[in-house]
Amino acid sequence: MRITEAARRLGMSPRMLRYREALGLLPPVRGRGAHRRFGPEELAAVAQGVELEKRFDISPSELAFALRVLSEPAVAQAVRDLGLRIGRLQAPRRALDFEKEKALRLLQGRP
Repeated sequence: MRITEAARRLGMSPRMLRYREALGLLPPVRGRGAHRRFGPEELAAVAQGVELEKRFDISPSELAFALRVLSEPAVAQAVRDLGLRIGRLQAPRRALDFEKEKALRLLQGRP
């Protein structure tokens, strides 16, 4: 189906649907030079995105950035570094650190 019919079924404007496409929140268009046709897969993807936005109170652009963080290791690392710096994340504990702390507690007579 065309974008106007898809937008009507999803309860949004064609402009909002194009915006979501520009953000990368729709499955890629198949075929070179092909025009976007909306089928059940595309409608389900948009509906799932809208549901996530409502459930977590986020915008389409925030959802698009979250997907970028999940798919691009460099972006994920930069966001992780910021999270550590501002105290929203804790540095992961390595197994050797845990064993070292355990040995020190035992040497000091603490459980």
